[in-house]
Amino acid sequence: MGTNRSKTDNKTVMLVTLGILIAMEIVLSRFLSISAWNTKIGFSFVPIVIAAMLYGPIAGGVVGALGDYIGAILFPIGAFFPGFTLTAFLTGAVYGALLHKNQNWPRICTAVLINQCVLSLCLNTLWISILYGSPYGPLFVSRIPQTVILSAVQIAAIIAIAKALPRFKAGMAAA
Repeated sequence: MGTNRSKTDNKTVMLVTLGILIAMEIVLSRFLSISAWNTKIGFSFVPIVIAAMLYGPIAGGVVGALGDYIGAILFPIGAFFPGFTLTAFLTGAVYGALLHKNQNWPRICTAVLINQCVLSLCLNTLWISILYGSPYGPLFVSRIPQTVILSAVQIAAIIAIAKALPRFKAGMAAA
């Protein structure tokens, strides 16, 4: 019977943690980031990375997608477009697939580069192009500096998160 209670407690802790991370993603994305029509700079990736590292690709994807969807409904920055929610889910899934069990330098760099170069630069540029009717090529080129800067920032931040995560896990286990 103790095992069932422990599993229930673990699921409760996970759900509460994911709820807090979703709320953090919304605040970081909607209120504490710099946003223009084709550029967004901020730290809203941090809660998604934490969820992905702690619980894996599905949890990371859910935090990304629900954070984007709820944030877009409650605090719209522009028109809601489901493509961005798909990208947010894929972002969390990529982080979870690469960083859930092992957060070494090559895996962190790979996760960030996939997310920044493929999902943000290529896919989000496509969504912006579709949403605003802007030509893809010039928009793509204009977003390259953002990708370079955010890649470096995210790699540094994720390395710091990976170093702090064992202490966080220990604190969660003690609670």
